[in-house]
Amino acid sequence: MCAEADLVFTDGRVVTVDAAFSVASALAVRADRIVAVGDGDSAGRWVGRGTRVVDLRGGTLLPGINDSHFHAFMFGYNAPPLRLDVGYPAVRSIADVAESVRTAAASARPGEWIIGAGWDPGYLDECRADPSRQPARQDLDAASPDNPVFLSDMSYHTAWVNSVALRLAGIGAATAAPPGAVIYRDEAGEPTGLLNEGAVDLVAAVLPPVTNQQRKQAVMSAVSQVSALGVTSFTEPGIGPAGHGGVAGAAAWGVLRELAGAGQLRARVSVLLLPADASASFEAFRAGLDQMALAPTPDPRMLNIIGVKILADGVPPQKTAWMSQEYVGGGFGALCVAGQTDEERVAQLRQMISHAHARGYQVGVHASGDRTIDTVVGAFADSVRAVPRPDPRHCVIHGDSITPASLAVCAQMGFGINMNPTIKWTVADMIEEFLGPRRAAREWPYREAIDAGVTVASGSDAPVTFPDWRQGVTTMILRESKASGRVSGADQRITLAEALRTYTINGAWQDFAEDWKGSLEPGKVADLCVLDRDLLSTDPHDIPSARVLMTVLGGQIVHDNTEAA
Repeated sequence: MCAEADLVFTDGRVVTVDAAFSVASALAVRADRIVAVGDGDSAGRWVGRGTRVVDLRGGTLLPGINDSHFHAFMFGYNAPPLRLDVGYPAVRSIADVAESVRTAAASARPGEWIIGAGWDPGYLDECRADPSRQPARQDLDAASPDNPVFLSDMSYHTAWVNSVALRLAGIGAATAAPPGAVIYRDEAGEPTGLLNEGAVDLVAAVLPPVTNQQRKQAVMSAVSQVSALGVTSFTEPGIGPAGHGGVAGAAAWGVLRELAGAGQLRARVSVLLLPADASASFEAFRAGLDQMALAPTPDPRMLNIIGVKILADGVPPQKTAWMSQEYVGGGFGALCVAGQTDEERVAQLRQMISHAHARGYQVGVHASGDRTIDTVVGAFADSVRAVPRPDPRHCVIHGDSITPASLAVCAQMGFGINMNPTIKWTVADMIEEFLGPRRAAREWPYREAIDAGVTVASGSDAPVTFPDWRQGVTTMILRESKASGRVSGADQRITLAEALRTYTINGAWQDFAEDWKGSLEPGKVADLCVLDRDLLSTDPHDIPSARVLMTVLGGQIVHDNTEAA
């Protein structure tokens, strides 16, 4: 028998995501815990004078959503009012981007940087009409001849800058790109204004410093937005000296600690440290990691450092993910760590992984190309054999083109994969231009990974995509593309139950927290997401339109839209 509860949910589909994926119709919460799960007849026994009863009206109660790869600082910082939005659908052409920059320049102070993010050549009219037409510094020069301009693309692996920015960064015809990076040039050898991978850092190094007030504003905006989407946990994948243009630098940890200590952090945050950025050597990585002495938090269930992130390669749309087969049009990509040859770069990467493992961290490696992934998974396995420790749960981040051999090793040794279904949805058509139809269709092979016995967690990689788990679920079920609606890899489809696991209990597993969050079972924390409909009977195409009516974090209602239901 359950004593009086603080919150009781009745008359709906309580999708527990327990081992059996059982479905109940009522749930009770006392303080920060789930105290009972049962049927409608049980609910009356849990209700007292102080109980709030929430009638689900046939809707769905889920575990709180865990976005296991969400750049919260970047998401909040690279959006209005702090930054220009130059992504689709805000802009649909190079001319639109130029007009946004022109408007910003008209009100900017002399020399003030104009910074934005989100452009994608696949959604710019001029590039779609003529694939050889790419954004160039001249487009921005005309709109902002005196103010430097820095625009990250939707992947945050490429930047589009104007001539003033190139000059301030000291980038000219004779400037060499860092290993694994590209400075795009015209026929005369001059930079076009497009920079890729480590070359982006040359300009990022001269951007104005980010203030802690901006960091606080950015992360609070981001958390507020995902809280309204039912997200109660996320992984911030990269805080440290190399933290994405400074917004997620080492000072970001202090901002998170301050918010958590004041009870203002309305989501549970797991953090991966980023000791070194792309093109770094092992020595730089080791020095960065060994120097990171960050103060602990009073409540590790709200804010916790779980591991270390390493950037190993790029992404397929820029042909910078390291592949075993050539891209369409040539090239294999490369590892983006230091080294002049593939062999040297592999050795550097393996040393980074080995060192982080030996220090006791979970290691999450950005690895998109199949050759990179095989290298990373092999290094994971060798590190565990050399320095055994129980259940390190190292993770391949992205794993776009993970091979069957690497899937088998991950399953055998308990390594995870963090995949991104909304990226698949966004780039499904465009990626065929670089990989061809067969390889493109297999990208993010959910079905193979789950069948192999690998624990797969899903994340948005926001701001690369909008952090909407509902679209992610639909994409995993249907494998349809955003632009054309065509199916891309029907053999990689998974079920609704499997998709929901990737956003709940599997994300908790990645956080080493599946024993206390991630499913709706008595004794676990009351992290909840309420939807306006029966998700189990909803057409997958309609899942993205399901409304989040309530979000509960540790028994506290942090988003309540039930009055509008």
